[in-house]
Amino acid sequence: MDSGPVAGWDAVDAVNSVGPLSAVEESGILPVAVVEDVDAACRLAEAVSAEGLACMEVTLRTASAATVIRRLAREFPDMTVGAGTVLSVGHAQAAALAGARFVVSPGFDPDVVEWCHEHNLPVIPGAVTPTEIGAVLRAGVSVVKFFPAEAMGGAPTLQSLAGPFPEVRFLPTGGLDESNLDSYLRVQSVLACGSSWVVDRRLIEAGDFSRIRERCRLARQIVDRARSSR
Repeated sequence: MDSGPVAGWDAVDAVNSVGPLSAVEESGILPVAVVEDVDAACRLAEAVSAEGLACMEVTLRTASAATVIRRLAREFPDMTVGAGTVLSVGHAQAAALAGARFVVSPGFDPDVVEWCHEHNLPVIPGAVTPTEIGAVLRAGVSVVKFFPAEAMGGAPTLQSLAGPFPEVRFLPTGGLDESNLDSYLRVQSVLACGSSWVVDRRLIEAGDFSRIRERCRLARQIVDRARSSR
């Protein structure tokens, strides 16, 4: 479907369309944040970027999510900010207007994918079975969110899926923390791991950004160690 142009936004510019997922891959970890307070979100972005993570997903699970994305996009131009929990074309439009450089969905909605393609906005839909992954590939997408990763069998399931789909890159998310990140990152087809653990909502609300920095630092160490052993 074509929802037509979005008022105030013609299309994602060339810079945004070329490199967002490359930034996610380079970081190896995509912090998945649920954050309501805009000022806290800025402090969070400072903490995350200080530890070498140049990307973050802000989920559309709060009333202020679009405002948070807009503020981060404006004040942290070197950070690749995406929108998560995108469940409809309307969500994708709101994310684009706010300045999101990519969108992530828990499942596969063909209308969302089509709209994102038409507007040059990178999209990562969710898929966890061979049938779903095949449908995503036919829609012209090759980066898939594997969610909920732990509940769906974890890294062994992901490794099994990678065999028949060598062209797919995966973003496992859901239940990932310091105890299991390594097992996912060792799977060759994993683009990066999405994790709310590194930016725990309770730590954000408590203002404990030093602890968040520690988790980001640890996550980066796990990424480097796992990738060096592939």
